[in-house]
This record gives sequence, structure tokens and C-alpha cells, in this order.
Amino acid sequence: MKLLIIEDNESLLDSMKQFLQDEFEVEIATTGDDGLYMAQQDIYDIIILDVMLPEIDGFEILRHLRHDKIMTPVLFVTAKDSLEDRVKGLEIGGDDYIVKPFQADELKARIRASLRRSGSLTIDHTLRYRGIELFGKEKELNIDGKPLKLTIKQYELLEYLVQNSGHILTREQIFDRIWGFESDTTVAIVEVYIHHLRKKLEPFGYHKDIQNVRGIGYLLKEPTE
Repeated sequence: MKLLIIEDNESLLDSMKQFLQDEFEVEIATTGDDGLYMAQQDIYDIIILDVMLPEIDGFEILRHLRHDKIMTPVLFVTAKDSLEDRVKGLEIGGDDYIVKPFQADELKARIRASLRRSGSLTIDHTLRYRGIELFGKEKELNIDGKPLKLTIKQYELLEYLVQNSGHILTREQIFDRIWGFESDTTVAIVEVYIHHLRKKLEPFGYHKDIQNVRGIGYLLKEPTE
């Protein structure tokens, strides 16, 4: 699972990154502007969002995201513990609210609960699409009950497609999600990996489920023909 933390307290940010990166792929932003830009790429499973940020506060970031129809779960992390602030954060589209200081285990539990509510995470960390089962903790894959070996990037690509089955993903979204903003390769790598993934799925008949959306990207959906 890919997680974005937007927090300007560098000490707290480092601590959160340390205790979350054993379970999540963590990316960070320390200003409101940077955080908003990264969140708008719509490539994260959940966003941990501070309220008090330089440039743009957390409430305004969330308003922008929901206005753009980006429905990524957002967990507010803040020192502001008034009832008014908690209600405000939830009413504008936040999914949960945790007040500083907090315990690492509580934060992880709230993250998992938000992911389960959004449908991104099951109790056993398993994703399913038709006859495809992906076991997130082990990075293993079964198709129609038979194991299939994929490379890490191939697995992450299929996982991202399954998480968003029925929804179009742009090439840029896929590239940013799987390879990251700072990758030294180019977005053309997406087409190469889609090709290889289809070849792996072809013996099982699922290769046609990865559909091209001309000029945009890809869609995982059962073919109509």
C-alpha cells in the first residue's frame, strides 16, 4: 500500500515514516503546496494530513482534493483537538482524526481501519479480481487456484490495476505509483510492463482484461466480447 504523509514537523515526520515503512510504501511532503501537488496525482491508498501547514492548511488541501473528485481516504493528524475542528475535518470529507501526541500502534490501527472502509484492504491483506488472488503480505499471486510468479514491479502493477478495477488509470498515474516521481526512467516503461504482464496472464485468459484506453492509459475490466 502506498501512503503519503503531509507534515511540517520534521521530527514527527521522520518518526511516522520510520514506524510505518515496515508495512507501507511511504512518501512525504513538508509544505501544503508540495503535499497538494503530490496528492492530486491520485496514486496513494491513504493520506496522513496535518492541519497546520505552511502555504496551504490541511483543510484547504482536502477541499481541493474532494473538489477534484479525488476520494483517497484522508486521516487528519493534528494538535488541534477542539470538537469544532474535528467536526470540520470530517464534514469536508476527512475519514478519521487523530490528535497529537499519539501512539504508533493507534495510528496504524486507524490507517488500517480507513483502508478497510474504503475497500483497499481486507483483514487478510488479500485482493481479488475474478479468478485472481493477490496476497499482499507475501507478494504472491494465484490465478484460478494456481500460483503464478511475477517480478516485484509486475506484481505491483497488477495490484494497482486490481485495486482500481473498472476505473481508468492514466499512464502517468501508473508510472508515478509504481516507479515514483524521482525515477530516472520514463513513462514509456509502463507500456513495456503492461505487455509483459499480459503475456504472463495470457495462459489463463485474463490478458484481454487489461484494456487500452486510447491516448489515456489502461482499464482492468472483463471484456464484453
